[in-house]
Amino acid sequence: MPMPPDRRSLVFALGLAPLAAATRVHAQLTVFDPSNYVQNVLTATRTLQTINNQITALQNQAQSLINQTRNLTTLPLSTLSSLQAQLQKTRALITQAQRLAYDVEAIEAAFKTQFAKADASTSDTALVALAQERWTTTVGAFQDALKVQAGVVGNLDSAADQMSKLVSASQTATGALQAAQAGNQLMALQSQQLADLTAVIAAQARADSLDASTRAAAQDQAREQLRRFLTPGAGYQPTDVTLFKP
Repeated sequence: MPMPPDRRSLVFALGLAPLAAATRVHAQLTVFDPSNYVQNVLTATRTLQTINNQITALQNQAQSLINQTRNLTTLPLSTLSSLQAQLQKTRALITQAQRLAYDVEAIEAAFKTQFAKADASTSDTALVALAQERWTTTVGAFQDALKVQAGVVGNLDSAADQMSKLVSASQTATGALQAAQAGNQLMALQSQQLADLTAVIAAQARADSLDASTRAAAQDQAREQLRRFLTPGAGYQPTDVTLFKP
């Protein structure tokens, strides 16, 4: 007896079911192939390493930019105006030199007149006037030297304060530029102090030189006056003298 069509379809479907199941199992085993899985893991690892390297490079670049910014940051402290003021103060004291100043032409003119060799034709009154003028010049030079010394000593407190600030700024500098600027200002401070020292030495040397020149001129004048005193004169000449008026 022949089988109905519906039953034949059912039997055919049931016969194909094991084949379909076997196909699905085979497909699943192909997707999870161990060699392919290991290759994928290695690729992902290399990709992650590349990303990490790129992140590290970006971090290094950012740090480099930060360092460059610090190195280009200027020092907030400046002592230039104060140093210039101190130099101007010392220079003003130098330019206030009395009488014979720091001028080559004036010095040459003075040594041709008040410090010149005593001349036999010069009167005693003129010799005394020259001696007085030399003494006044020498005393003025010593007074000028004392003023310069006092001015330089007055700059010491300001110099000490500036040095303390500059050293502190140098030690706390955030970059190379700030450290270099602090060092430059420290050198400028040293230059200002050397200028003060030079002014003191020059003022004192000027006073000492004028004092020595005055003593040399005084010795020469004394010899001339002694020569005049010892030179025989006309002697005593008798004259008529009236003691009482008639």
